[in-house]
Amino acid sequence: MNDLFDLNGNEDGAKPLAERMRANNLNGFIGQKHIVAEGSLLRRAISLDRLGSCIFWGPPGTGKTTLANIIAQTTHGEFIKLNAVQAGVADVKRAVEEARNNLKMYDKRTYLMLDECHRFNKTQSDSLLPAIEQGTIIFIGSTTENPFASMTPAIVSRCRIFEFKRLSFDDIRGAMVAALEDSRKGLGNYSAVVEDDALDHIARVAGGDLRTAYNALELAVLTTPPQADGKIKVTLSDAEQSIQKKAMSYNEDAFYDYLSAFCKSLRGSDANAALYYAMRLIEGGCDPMIVARRLSIHAAEDVGMADPNALNVVASAMYIFEKTGYPEGLEPLCEAIIYVCEAPKSNTVEAAMIAAKNDAREVRDDDGVPPYLKDNTFGDRATKAQSSKYKYPHNYAGGYVEQQYLPDKLKDRIYYTPTDYGFEKTVKEIRKQKGKLK
Repeated sequence: MNDLFDLNGNEDGAKPLAERMRANNLNGFIGQKHIVAEGSLLRRAISLDRLGSCIFWGPPGTGKTTLANIIAQTTHGEFIKLNAVQAGVADVKRAVEEARNNLKMYDKRTYLMLDECHRFNKTQSDSLLPAIEQGTIIFIGSTTENPFASMTPAIVSRCRIFEFKRLSFDDIRGAMVAALEDSRKGLGNYSAVVEDDALDHIARVAGGDLRTAYNALELAVLTTPPQADGKIKVTLSDAEQSIQKKAMSYNEDAFYDYLSAFCKSLRGSDANAALYYAMRLIEGGCDPMIVARRLSIHAAEDVGMADPNALNVVASAMYIFEKTGYPEGLEPLCEAIIYVCEAPKSNTVEAAMIAAKNDAREVRDDDGVPPYLKDNTFGDRATKAQSSKYKYPHNYAGGYVEQQYLPDKLKDRIYYTPTDYGFEKTVKEIRKQKGKLK
């Protein structure tokens, strides 16, 4: 029991399980082996206190803030934490000034941790940029959004990007077991016995988000009354209620069988079968967004350029489902399933992608760009002279002129060949009109 005047103890006890179970060193950090494994660049930089400005990008609950906290405790510098939603330019300037003083007076580097850094606007980012460039602060941004699309390029270009992945089923299940056994920070004092099915369900439904799993586990333990022997027994039913999602009414093998059948029904243009398997998956407990994501891939892989609008229909259905949820969102999702099934089929996009990817990996002709296609903004006189040979398509009839675009080594390579199906037949006709028969 905590002492009456032990304020820190009371405060820690009030924290959610996810906060209490945060790792405080790299050995206890869960997941992200691709960036924190022994010998990795990030791990070496942290251990040697040589970390430069970086951005942690990934889904919620994957360890971005935890790793930033570990850096704060491992390094010998000062640590300032801000949230981009609440912080303004004045807060940034205050942090930079503090960092400048730390460096000047104590020869200590300052790490600035900025949560939700994608929410920083250009003015806020500009106020931070000089301090990053001069090394006054070491910037650590944390975001769930793609920084290349959502952040100021000037900031991104000065940071190393580390992409966090969703945690695996085993990572999340192991973390929950550890929390149940930990009497100091976890739930070990509750004498809780959680059924394997309940643990499996939470780990699976959490979708790679450890915070979600911890929250569900804690809620299940704290709201389940103890039995006569004083033990708290958490069943699958308790787990379903705590994470607000029913367990799948089929095993893992059947799940992948239904998903495979759904995908092959889309490819085979059988709307009846595709709808059935989609509903069987969803009614059995599968996240509808899994179905939607697979549908979006098949809209490009199996329909592709035969009907480019298929991708728009699926993207719209996914957006509507995200905004309206279950069950209303099922209707536009089903419409998209029917559209993809009934659309003409072509796999030329996938074939073109694979062929281009293979050449990009194997040819590696770094100097193969035709001279007249190169950027001449900062080029010398010779480069600018070559650029004058570029034929601007809009200066020619029909907005097209024959011109070599691929490097010499690949100049005769053909990746995309339209079929006679759907919109691709139109593409073929347009090519013929241009005299582009390849």
